Amino acid sequence: MKRNNIIKSILFASTLVFSVSCTNLDEEVLDGVVIGGGSSGPVNAASLLTSSYEGLRGFQTQGQMFALDEMSTDALVGPTRGGDWDDNATWRQIHVHTWAPDHNEVKNAWNALLSQVYNCNLVIENGTPAEVAQARFLRAFYYYNVVDLFGQAPYREAGSALTDDPKVWTRAEATGFIISELEAVVSQLPARTAGDASMANADAAHFLLAKIYLNKGVFTAAAAAGPYTFEAGDMNKVIENVNAINSSLASNYWDNFKPENNTSPEILFSSKNVRGGAGGGIQYHWRMSMHYNQTPDGWNGFSTVAEYYNKFNANDKRIKYSTPEIIAAFGNPVGLQIGQIYKPGGVEIARDRIKTTANPLGQPLIYTPAVTLITSGATLESAGIRMQKYIPDAANIGTPENDFVFMRYSDALLMKAEAVLRGGSGSVGTIMTDIAARTGQAASPATLDGVYLERGKELWLEGWRRNDMVRFGKFLEARELKPYVSDAKYILFPIPADALFNANLSQNPGY
Repeated sequence: MKRNNIIKSILFASTLVFSVSCTNLDEEVLDGVVIGGGSSGPVNAASLLTSSYEGLRGFQTQGQMFALDEMSTDALVGPTRGGDWDDNATWRQIHVHTWAPDHNEVKNAWNALLSQVYNCNLVIENGTPAEVAQARFLRAFYYYNVVDLFGQAPYREAGSALTDDPKVWTRAEATGFIISELEAVVSQLPARTAGDASMANADAAHFLLAKIYLNKGVFTAAAAAGPYTFEAGDMNKVIENVNAINSSLASNYWDNFKPENNTSPEILFSSKNVRGGAGGGIQYHWRMSMHYNQTPDGWNGFSTVAEYYNKFNANDKRIKYSTPEIIAAFGNPVGLQIGQIYKPGGVEIARDRIKTTANPLGQPLIYTPAVTLITSGATLESAGIRMQKYIPDAANIGTPENDFVFMRYSDALLMKAEAVLRGGSGSVGTIMTDIAARTGQAASPATLDGVYLERGKELWLEGWRRNDMVRFGKFLEARELKPYVSDAKYILFPIPADALFNANLSQNPGY
């Protein structure tokens, strides 16, 4: 979509420059990362650590890691709307599992993750002990995503010549490295600061350890598509690390996504945004779905499908949240939007209904569950339930304050419940009822199916859907807009074609 691409370029040019300016090795990002050397002049570890944190904003966009983690699942679809939103079939290919090694968002994700690993490595080689501890955590987080998405992970040993091809860890080797790094550094990280989870902290490290132990059976399987074996010892490590987290659930689910969400007690790790300053990328999480004529306006693009929406009960508080202030500013509740859409104020009379662009005088904008991969005609602007996970910052729509959430305590509790059900010690206890308490719904059953259902409802559009679907054996299955079982190769994304200039990298099977 040309209009969207122009906006993207304006919003994120500075972020992209900041992410790669420290490397000065354009082709090196595709080949791997560098430990030590490679920069011109003295290394400013503090500045590079800031850059490593800034790199987390790459997860906020509608593309890169977010697209691979969510668009590839049952939760999110990017239909082509007439001549709009096709982008050379970028989004449709991800949703229906027909991507290839030259796919732009696959390459973008690979580059984004490994460029930040590079920055972290420079901090580790040159920083103070406190800076090094933070950089090791961040590097483990970036590597976790490389392992999850791509399987293998390139690396360089300290002091290796830049003319040498980076070495490559297998998926199992990289998993072992991440675990060893996190277990070594967790005691060196500070306690989480109340009101600011944007710095590396011990709770976040315990969360990431729980996440990788939970997925260890996937990451170390002989075949990427399984079968998977979840060892009791690994599940006990999940439980141990969740128990080590010092947190609680917010009383209101939407406290985690409001403009001042830094005050939520359950956010364990986030990317900090500043009102009126840095952080414009978070607006993607309302603009990518909203219609042109809404407040805030959007690009009339992404939506969810009825199959996913129907997992929720209609009165689940996680899919609709409204206050007088929200209605006054935006006209509609935030969450999953369906039905008639209103102007700010939200008074249900004809003149306050939003109209479509094609027929602004007569046709009201009514979002419908029915959506196809290519839409046209009367449903061009209305097809699909729209998703708005973050409450727009009414005072600063373009540069909002909402911090981007990576890790929440509710996720940790659900990981613990799953680990118990997969053979870990102890019992699920009150976890399922605790999660349900603020939703207005009965608790899901304390079974693996119940945990999977609850994760889909609790964590919608938070970047974990693909990871969950793979672990539960659901990712390749047929679904509403992908009516076939995908080839097993699609469990992993391909190594970008250009990266294969490194002779130590080999293409993932099937590509």
